[in-house]
Amino acid sequence: MSLPLRRVLAALALTTATLVAAPAAARAAATEVDGSISVPCYVYTYTPDADWYFPATSSPKALVYLQHGFSRSNANVADLARKYQAAGFLVFAPTLPSADIYGCTVNNLGNNTVFLKSVAAWIGRAGDPGAALATSYAAAATAAGRAGSTLPSSYILAGHSAGGEAVTYIADILRTTYPAAFANLRYLQLLDPVKSIIGDNMATGLTGLAGTALPIRTISSPPYLANSNASGTAELLADVDRDFLGVRLTTGSHCDAEGASTNILCTLTAGTSKAANVAALQTLAAGWAADAAAGTTTATYYPGGAYYQSLLTGGVIQTLS
Repeated sequence: MSLPLRRVLAALALTTATLVAAPAAARAAATEVDGSISVPCYVYTYTPDADWYFPATSSPKALVYLQHGFSRSNANVADLARKYQAAGFLVFAPTLPSADIYGCTVNNLGNNTVFLKSVAAWIGRAGDPGAALATSYAAAATAAGRAGSTLPSSYILAGHSAGGEAVTYIADILRTTYPAAFANLRYLQLLDPVKSIIGDNMATGLTGLAGTALPIRTISSPPYLANSNASGTAELLADVDRDFLGVRLTTGSHCDAEGASTNILCTLTAGTSKAANVAALQTLAAGWAADAAAGTTTATYYPGGAYYQSLLTGGVIQTLS
């Protein structure tokens, strides 16, 4: 074999070896998996649907737990889930009941606190490979071609409508019951949150969280029937005293958080979303989450920053503090 030919073959072998040994982050592709997860409620164990959104990296910025609202499902927050996914987050979006004879619901129809404590254990025990979240993740990761990968060690909770109340209460359960998990909770994102007409879950959660350093922000629409007169946003402003608590979309719809994955069951009662409002919500939600996960501040997404000020001067948003 001639020397030049040997060199060509050696170069090809080296190239092949490099491709084989390339890090998983370079080979990963964004993937969605329709999975499930177990959760106890009183003497029963439920197995709700749970969607997983894997980003195009093997090192996600954090796990985003994205909770839908009353009478909705994880399919209705799929558009927002994909925005978090595109920003480098692993997203977990379960469907929780909105009606259940035992009170095992996302909203409070009597007393769903026992159920929400079980849901909080998903994050609280995320580090236990035999617990529900890790088990659900392992199955989804295998289906996504990422067997052997592990959950991120930091978390973000995001909830729309009644889901905003639910994740607020869950965050406070982490504070009181799972302090190690709470220490890894980076951010609480409330998307036009709505209080249940029964109970005080949101007030309880916000009062408990108010004295912590946990970033809490909302992206809300104006008060009207569809968001119970902005009840969740009003509770946030009453219970948490901080310089910046988010924004109100001046012409927003309660369906804005659902974006392209909403349907007539939302728009019939809440009105059709404007593209500018959906874009602003998704950009701010993903940007704030990325900053919280990294412990940084990207000025453009906050008062005084270029993007934020363009929304403010354009009449798209109002500042809430």
